[in-house]
Amino acid sequence: MNAIPNFEIFFKQVTEVLPKGLLSLHQDLEKNLRVALESALRRMNLVTREEFDVQTAVLKRTRTRLESLETQVAVLEATQQPISPIQQPNQE
Repeated sequence: MNAIPNFEIFFKQVTEVLPKGLLSLHQDLEKNLRVALESALRRMNLVTREEFDVQTAVLKRTRTRLESLETQVAVLEATQQPISPIQQPNQE
């Protein structure tokens, strides 16, 4: 997650609101904020939008295939001859 464009916007906004006297701490502050934010995001196990879209497409195909297989099973069950229960010999 090193190349997230929103990081740059965020860091620019933070440094713009800093008082002029603190701008000398800009590099240290940016470095520490970047590391902390990236670490927090990594712990959240976030995925990129591209990965999410790929998994959504896989799920959609899987769901379609499952519905097709369920229909096939229903047709096979409907055409299958009912099996009569096995009769047990009389025990006297």
